[in-house]
Amino acid sequence: MQMSKVFAFLFVTLFALPAFASEGGGSAAAAIAAGLTIGIAAFGGALAQGRAASAALEGIARNPGAADKIQTPMILGLALIESLVLLAFVIAFQLVGKA
Repeated sequence: MQMSKVFAFLFVTLFALPAFASEGGGSAAAAIAAGLTIGIAAFGGALAQGRAASAALEGIARNPGAADKIQTPMILGLALIESLVLLAFVIAFQLVGKA
């Protein structure tokens, strides 16, 4: 699992950094980087939210009395995961502005 995180980080970094470094008009690399940025962010966010919800529901199923103590941190975690996806969405729009 760690190797896939490292690969995803390197993949996004290799496409995004050259796009920000371009000074000229539009570039195809910026458009490709924007598409890959939002695609990988949406995939990663969905995967993380699914795992978080699954773990929380499993915890509630094992101990129904702890539902209140599990639900609030789960919702906070889901909101933070979604904020990272929205940050990637903003970065993708900035990259499209360079293309």
